[in-house]
Amino acid sequence: MALNADRRIATWFDGEWHAGNIRVMGAADHGTWLGTLVFDGARRFGGVAPDLVAHCHRVNTSARALGLAPTFTTEAIVALVMEGLERFPVDEAVYIRPMYWPREFGIGVIAADPESTVFCLCLEAIPMPESDATATLSDTRFHRPTLDVATVDAKAACLYPNNARMVREAVSRGFSNALVTDGLGNVAESATSNVFMVRDGELLTPVPNGCFLNGITRQRTIALMKADGVTVTEAVLTPADFHAADEVFLTGNMAKITAVTAYEDTRYPVGPLSLRARELYFDWAHSASSAIESAASA
Repeated sequence: MALNADRRIATWFDGEWHAGNIRVMGAADHGTWLGTLVFDGARRFGGVAPDLVAHCHRVNTSARALGLAPTFTTEAIVALVMEGLERFPVDEAVYIRPMYWPREFGIGVIAADPESTVFCLCLEAIPMPESDATATLSDTRFHRPTLDVATVDAKAACLYPNNARMVREAVSRGFSNALVTDGLGNVAESATSNVFMVRDGELLTPVPNGCFLNGITRQRTIALMKADGVTVTEAVLTPADFHAADEVFLTGNMAKITAVTAYEDTRYPVGPLSLRARELYFDWAHSASSAIESAASA
């Protein structure tokens, strides 16, 4: 999405709120020239912000994984988010981005000085996709890295150029996203979200093997579907398994639950478990259980 004057953004930085997409990084910041920024994404929609605590907690976990020193507690980030959301109409959908990056270098220049870590919170009005929005998946020649070569245990900005080239490749071939494998050729996720498939009434999803994040919305979907009596299995899955699937859907923060209608030349219906997953998620998000769990987590 191109930067334009119509984007409604509120940014907290250096102790105060600012209107708009303000400049917060210096040209010599370690996070700028060596890409050592971590972030997380949460959503407020319909007056609720499901799993907000978990997202705010994860940004601190990501920071530590990248060798940074978080400067805010989870509780402080949540409080700041709630303060910032008051700048938007209560029914407006908002994307919530807490982030950290280091300013100074440390050992050998390449490593950051953790004590120079700074925090920023960016809230942006971004509509939720339509409830009937769907995705199509292509193969991609790019794959997910492993922990021995990349910081895949963090939601790190430096990982996303790899995802972006997957999406560009998919779009160039007429698809909206890509089904991505690990280095062994087993399915990991899509280029932007975790992935599920349905086979003979069973819900299956790639087992987290250290090359992709076990997403918060993924975990929530698994718990809700199990509670609803659906058999959910984390398994080693191949592209061939997805070609043989009855249904496929994606889970992620930006859109939550998105049905997939095609993987290369394989077509899928928007089937009953895809629809049920979406129904359960949004029912839970608007329920008292969501608010109680968030408060308990805090």
